[in-house]
Amino acid sequence: MSTDKDTCQNCDKQYKSGFKFCPYCGQKTNDELTLGVLFYNTISNYFSFDARFFKSFVPLMFKPGYLAKQFINGKRLLYLHPAQMYLFISVVFFFLSSFTIAEWEKEANELNQKIANTPAVINNNQSKTDLDSITKDKILKEIKQSGPKLGLKEQDIKKADSIIQSDTTDAAVSWDFNKNKIDSLINSGAEDADLYREMGMADDAGYFERGFYKGALSVAKGSGAGNMVRRAFDAVPITMFILLPLFALILKIFYFRRGRYAYHLVFTFYFFSFLFTLFAILLAVNRFVFEIPWWISLLLVLSTFFYFYLGLLKFYERHWFTTLIKSGIIVFIFSIFVFLTTGFLFFFGLMNA
Repeated sequence: MSTDKDTCQNCDKQYKSGFKFCPYCGQKTNDELTLGVLFYNTISNYFSFDARFFKSFVPLMFKPGYLAKQFINGKRLLYLHPAQMYLFISVVFFFLSSFTIAEWEKEANELNQKIANTPAVINNNQSKTDLDSITKDKILKEIKQSGPKLGLKEQDIKKADSIIQSDTTDAAVSWDFNKNKIDSLINSGAEDADLYREMGMADDAGYFERGFYKGALSVAKGSGAGNMVRRAFDAVPITMFILLPLFALILKIFYFRRGRYAYHLVFTFYFFSFLFTLFAILLAVNRFVFEIPWWISLLLVLSTFFYFYLGLLKFYERHWFTTLIKSGIIVFIFSIFVFLTTGFLFFFGLMNA
């Protein structure tokens, strides 16, 4: 008895007619290419943005440790894979945060321009030009006495009084080099090597010293601060790929009898996915809906510790008090690594500004 067969367009294998999906590769048997299919396939293939994401979203946000527990128990197709979820949510988070970083970069450059254009308070072997109180009083007395004779109006005298009485040091910036001379060299097109030498850098300066002077020169030119912000932010995704397996390693140390390292990495992927999702929601609401009060944002950020604690309880199933102590120590240790990494990023931004 003959049976009608169709050939899969993807794997070229034959199967019985009537199947909606190829039994060998899983592709739809009648998948006409439309605009919707094109974009759905693109999103689902690269970001795994399908029904499993929506099915995973609620337990991710409101059932700490549940997805990780289900995954290691064998339910690995019902919910979105932990690494895929982390990848997708991190892309969304960094996309949303890029708007905020762009604003910070702009504000940093504007502040840097103000600093670079502010009259300098000259240090080292150069004399200051600030007026002491006695000299100010003497000048003001002479202006008030001689002003009318010179044709100065009363409002002109008051304006002069206001300018002289103002503390000029508040609107000045202290530099460890002759800023005016550096500005002149920059305007004349001098090479950076000449600028570094004028700033006081030694000819045999090492990598860190050269990086410091490079950052200082960028700030003096009025563009260094924004570059620092941008470079530090650009290094964050790479740093997260270092901190994430480190976090899993810390969990492995504290729960060394509770499974292989991969088990702890599963919990880590889902936990960081929760963090990025929460922060992405805060960024999106602040930018596109309304500005969330700072105290609400602070409470939500602090609540992540309780989420972490409840997640450990669910995933590792240990005593609540022991889990509380361990969660506090883990957060403390990991915070040290985050602090050190943040310091490194700032220094990296300064060195490459």
